[in-house]
Amino acid sequence: MTSFPVCSGGTSVKMARSISIHLAVLSSVYFLLIARFVNCNNGRRVSLNISLVSDDITNFRVRGSLILKPGREQSVSLSQNQLSEEDRIKLKEVAAVDGLYKIRVPRVSLQPDRTERQMEGHLTAFVRACAMVESHLSDVLTLHTDVSGVLIGVSIVTVPGACKGTEVEDEVDLEIFNTTLTVMAPLSAPGPETALFLERLEQETEKKGKNPQEQKSFFAKYWYLILGGAIFLMLTNSAQPPPGGARE
Repeated sequence: MTSFPVCSGGTSVKMARSISIHLAVLSSVYFLLIARFVNCNNGRRVSLNISLVSDDITNFRVRGSLILKPGREQSVSLSQNQLSEEDRIKLKEVAAVDGLYKIRVPRVSLQPDRTERQMEGHLTAFVRACAMVESHLSDVLTLHTDVSGVLIGVSIVTVPGACKGTEVEDEVDLEIFNTTLTVMAPLSAPGPETALFLERLEQETEKKGKNPQEQKSFFAKYWYLILGGAIFLMLTNSAQPPPGGARE
């Protein structure tokens, strides 16, 4: 009689546990890769803070975020919060007493591909609060960086920039920011024109090589004139009478 092997129940349980462990590990790795991919696409966020100053007290709060997106070139976008009713009332109160509208950003590198590096302190800039109100929250933010991409300065201007006392409706004109964001990096100085000089030198050398007549020396060029002058001097000296000769 032929007998067949029978799988025990313990072996089946072990295989099921092994498959479950492998599935759990693969799921963890998958979700980790997805999280990193989403984080790279969204970019790194840097807080943009504002303060309404009508006295010597400065209290900053969040206005939005600078989003640093990865890439070969600096790519910075701005995500801003909508003004609440309380924010609009406070802004108009500070504008009425000719207070200031301050912004603040941390000193960080704008290179998202590098390791995040934040230095001590913040960079600030300000405009008159009345200009911010009368521009209907239309401003231009400029980020200044050094050659390595580290933020070294920030500036803000409103469009238009004058305070003329124009009445502004809270609900319509002071709700959403209309911001233009620019990044200013230093321009590299022009280098010496060594390559151009060497190219011109090679061209001159090639021209001289093609025209060997220009390479001849002075004697090679004017030998016939020198020879004619020497013969003329010899004939002149032989035609002259010897000194002390008798006269007839």
